[in-house]
Amino acid sequence: MKIEFWKPELSEDFKNLNLQWLEEFFWVEEHDREVLGNPEKHIIAPGGNILFVMEEEEAVACVALMKISEGIFELTKMAVKPALRGKKIGNRLLEETINFSKKQNWDELIIYSNTKLENAIHLYRKFGFIEIPIEQNGPYSRGNIKMRLNLS
Repeated sequence: MKIEFWKPELSEDFKNLNLQWLEEFFWVEEHDREVLGNPEKHIIAPGGNILFVMEEEEAVACVALMKISEGIFELTKMAVKPALRGKKIGNRLLEETINFSKKQNWDELIIYSNTKLENAIHLYRKFGFIEIPIEQNGPYSRGNIKMRLNLS
């Protein structure tokens, strides 16, 4: 398995991995549709990136880094193919994502999640994310926890 960065030919993989995950655990919101339907506009053009875990020529996991403001990025749209969960792929992807973010000299990463996702919350805490207050009108109705990782 290797890590690859965004390229337009992976946009359908990005969309499909996330739609599968969202439909399995929650629901697809309008914000999701916009971002997944045009990652170039919402993630790449403003200065973010998308990382993929590739197994041979297949994208089996992904995560996006979406710019919130200068030096602050949302770690979002993280998904792993169901058959490969529990094999530490998310762990490796998160580690690579944090290393990439530090190399960019970004200040912090933000995550919106849901406490129902106990394994994900545990993983974020393992990598140093701490819970911070979530705003009332966050970007996702399913989000009930916000976490931050200081990169500097």
